[in-house]
Amino acid sequence: MRQSSLVVVANRLPIDDSVAPDGACEWRRSPGGLVTALHPLLRHTPATWVGWAGGTGPAPRLPDVDRVRMQTVALTAEDLRDHYEGFANSTLWPLYHDAVEQPEYHRRWWEAYQRVNRRFAEATAEVAEQGAAVWVQDYHLQLVPGVLRELRPDLRIGFFLHVPFPPPELFMQLPRRAELLRGMLGADLIGFQRAQAAHNFAQLVAKVLELPATDRRISVGERVVRVGAFPVSIDTAGMAALADRPDVAARARRLRQDLGDPDHVILSVDRMDYTKGIEQRLKAYSELLASGHVKVRDTVLVQVAVPSRERVTQYQILRDRVEREVGRINGEFGRVGEPAIHYLTQPFDRAELAALYRIADVMAVTPLRDGMNLVAKEYVAARVDDTGALLLSEFAGAAAELPQAYLVNPHDLEGLKQGLLSALHADPEDVTPRMRAMRGHLHRNDIRAWARSYLSALDEGGSLLTHITATG
Repeated sequence: MRQSSLVVVANRLPIDDSVAPDGACEWRRSPGGLVTALHPLLRHTPATWVGWAGGTGPAPRLPDVDRVRMQTVALTAEDLRDHYEGFANSTLWPLYHDAVEQPEYHRRWWEAYQRVNRRFAEATAEVAEQGAAVWVQDYHLQLVPGVLRELRPDLRIGFFLHVPFPPPELFMQLPRRAELLRGMLGADLIGFQRAQAAHNFAQLVAKVLELPATDRRISVGERVVRVGAFPVSIDTAGMAALADRPDVAARARRLRQDLGDPDHVILSVDRMDYTKGIEQRLKAYSELLASGHVKVRDTVLVQVAVPSRERVTQYQILRDRVEREVGRINGEFGRVGEPAIHYLTQPFDRAELAALYRIADVMAVTPLRDGMNLVAKEYVAARVDDTGALLLSEFAGAAAELPQAYLVNPHDLEGLKQGLLSALHADPEDVTPRMRAMRGHLHRNDIRAWARSYLSALDEGGSLLTHITATG
């Protein structure tokens, strides 16, 4: 079996499957943010990506993708139900997002989470060469570092959490809190999106496990686990180049014409998720229409809400509520040929998204809680003429990096309405310097800078990753 000096471990493989016209199954590199970050780095070294290929049953054998080996982990229908839909997305996800929805706790979910995490760790142990660096990703796999440490103590293990890490009073609700903390502490380096998350983690380790802990270093026996904030980013130059393409600019002009060439276009692009603040945003917009501060003839709201986790009951209920509210608002305020809200649930390719970003005078990104929110960063990168207003929730990780956005508390309905109006009617002399400053930050702190920063810290000054982190 071929072994690798760098192994990335994530819930999903960096490829999407699709059926070709002749019925054959094709495998292609997907456009996800993590893939975009790591692809230019991984192709310069013997690297393996361990993950689930989608679907249930035996793990398929897949070819290398851009010289990166794909190591598949099999999930059964029971694993998918109890590990992914259950413990990961009905226990951890809501708890880590401030318990916007009530987390559920079931013992069989925990048993599945342990079982699947061990399967991922064993697959990783098989493909990692002696002394390799392993980078484990996100909340689905929090036990993998600990299990991997037992199986392969020679490895350098990193763990990165892409979602928020909750304050101690919320995390303490978890029946298996100690086991989750110990699992993460199997890593040599634990990365979070924000410094506050690292602080929360250190507090919990000290309280629950009674280990010496600061926000930067935790002593685990004779080992020292380092902790830090590494805010994830996007391919800034790539998005800017895409938005600047003549065909994308032409598509943007057609889209604006199709919308009736309004004075103002407000855009929101979300997964259908209760953490994204979609219902609060719709309510604020409805009240602005009712008060006459916004008029359908002058202003258009485009809400993209791509379905997500549709087998989870909470998500089914949310989609029904959102669609009823959109129908009510359009029925009450829309006109023939002039809906108040253009509501779209189909996924968009990146070129179409870039065109939407180009026509949006206001980008409304108002999650109730978000680890980072890369849509906000994509919008900024796409505004190649330094125009456009970003309305951004204080509770998105991106707010710490983009203070020039129009920041709002999405729980405060009046504040959200005022924020929308401020962004809609902002003076260009105010908008342009804000956008220019945000774009400058993203060009300095893009996705490759994030990956290099984390991998360099994991390598801790060694030589193994030097040639990787010098690329891209």
